[in-house]
Amino acid sequence: MARVLLVDDEEMLLDSLEIILTLNDYEIAGKAHDGVEALEILQKEECDIGLVDLNMTGMGGIELIGKMKKAYPKVKILVLTTFYDDKNITSAIMNGADGYLLKDSGREAILGAIRQMLGGVSVLDPRVMQRLTGLMNVSSRNSIADDFTEREKEIASLMVEGLTNKQIADKLYISEGTVKNYISSIYEKTDIHDRVKLVIELQK
Repeated sequence: MARVLLVDDEEMLLDSLEIILTLNDYEIAGKAHDGVEALEILQKEECDIGLVDLNMTGMGGIELIGKMKKAYPKVKILVLTTFYDDKNITSAIMNGADGYLLKDSGREAILGAIRQMLGGVSVLDPRVMQRLTGLMNVSSRNSIADDFTEREKEIASLMVEGLTNKQIADKLYISEGTVKNYISSIYEKTDIHDRVKLVIELQK
């Protein structure tokens, strides 16, 4: 049974998440109201994934994410917040967040994100990905994409737009397997093997 740490300064949300997760066979490792409490819990309790708000009284989420990843690198971190401005998104992910979801995404989206992340898949809310898309066009700048082939640049741009492998395949009229091969090549050229972190780097 996966163990979940809940970190948020809204008591009602903590209680709601606890009920939802418990009913879906997750064990609550602890509930914290800020980063300091969260780190205290982690010293005593094993945890598989943390659901972390960003804007909290005391130690906020960005600082907590960095400290958690340094001290407990195996713990997955899902940001669960109302904020999705460029600064918060990039800061959270570059500090080590494995996923970023908005609080109004709903019960099924939260449960789905937890399942995917525990399975090793990074998760970004579609609205978060849309914000990232506006930062920069991959194909028109000097970047880590300089060594890409034209097709790789095309696929990288579509990844930044938030398209799945299947959607990219359909748009470019190639097979999904071919898309995966190109993405594998991109991973090798950039030495980044995480889709979310790659998208962030492509937009710098």
